Amino acid sequence: MHPSPDISLADWRAGLTSRSAEETMALAGNFLRHFPANTALALHGDLGAGKTTFVQGLARALGITTPVTSPTYAIFSTYDSPSRQLVHMDAYRLGDPSEADELVLWDLLREPWTLVVEWPEKLGDRLPEGAWHLHLHIAADRNHFLRLIDCPSV
Repeated sequence: MHPSPDISLADWRAGLTSRSAEETMALAGNFLRHFPANTALALHGDLGAGKTTFVQGLARALGITTPVTSPTYAIFSTYDSPSRQLVHMDAYRLGDPSEADELVLWDLLREPWTLVVEWPEKLGDRLPEGAWHLHLHIAADRNHFLRLIDCPSV
């Protein structure tokens, strides 16, 4: 079952359930309809919660055909689409938020862009202002639950 195309931001704030990786990717495509360009998206959640799968869904919705994997060791990967640049960052390996200052990531952003950060807490106050925050977790029934916890630019 694929998510309805008319999922509202209120629905995202209340939380949505995904029963499969395919559903999570479809939800990401729906989410992109609400998500403004030139904004960061912080993905919160434990290992296996579906963060990278969500990014894969964003990439697919943007028309990116390059395989998207977690950039754990590279820290970030960039992808170009017909409509905007997607930058996928995995901050898990950063030992201190100041390590983000050494990255050329901020110089690589080309408008319009979308920056998605896994493990955003590792960036501390270096997460771009106005970032949206999405929490993903695995529920007791093994389904995945996604909830928008902050979107200051709306």
